[in-house]
Amino acid sequence: MAQPFTLQPLLDLSHRNSEFATRKLGELTRAQNSEQKKLETLLQFRKDYQEKFLVQSRNGMDSAGISNFQRFLVRLDEAVQQQRGVIEQAARSVQAGREALAEAQRSMKSFDTLAQRHAEAQQLQSRRMEQKMQDEQAGQFAARNTSNE
Repeated sequence: MAQPFTLQPLLDLSHRNSEFATRKLGELTRAQNSEQKKLETLLQFRKDYQEKFLVQSRNGMDSAGISNFQRFLVRLDEAVQQQRGVIEQAARSVQAGREALAEAQRSMKSFDTLAQRHAEAQQLQSRRMEQKMQDEQAGQFAARNTSNE
């Protein structure tokens, strides 16, 4: 009789962990891409605002207007720096997610290997039992044939 794979619950758990890590890495990657797009938008906005400032300053602008433009550009630069920090954190999170996925896949592969070895051992045991039964039947058949002669 075939023995159940005693580590099956751990194998199932390792598959679920791997699936979870895959989904989590996808979420982290999407979040990182979203943050990168926000940075690109900020940089484009800053560039456009800088160009607007240059055009208006060439056409003549009072000192209050220049001061307002410059303060706003400083705030945009701060926002850009802050967004770069967010992107760096997102990159660290993605890297951690990759490492978690790799670990989950290693664990799953280990349990898969054990399950495969267990299945092979069960098949070997089953073949041996079948061979033993066939040998016994052949022996009984031979014994009956020799006793009938």
